[in-house]
Amino acid sequence: MGTLTAIAPVILVGGIAVFVIYRLKRKYNQGNFGKKESKGAQHVLDSLIPIGMLFGCAIGVISSLLFPISLLSTISLGAGISYLFGYFTYEIYSKKETIVQ
Repeated sequence: MGTLTAIAPVILVGGIAVFVIYRLKRKYNQGNFGKKESKGAQHVLDSLIPIGMLFGCAIGVISSLLFPISLLSTISLGAGISYLFGYFTYEIYSKKETIVQ
């Protein structure tokens, strides 16, 4: 049981990482990678996934303080799940049109 609780977060986060990388590689090969007209909007678009991972790590640390779960497990799960949410946010934001004034 101890081995399962140690390996389960690695398997889950690894599956999420493979899914996101595969989807981004497919978008790149098709040529419809997210592009914005202004530099500021492009910087925000490029920063969504890493910022999501940072917030996930912070949420993992806070949840480790509140619940009796290992700190390493909560940080890795928080970062992995937020990696997935950052990717979905990237997809939504890359489809939005920006208004250039």
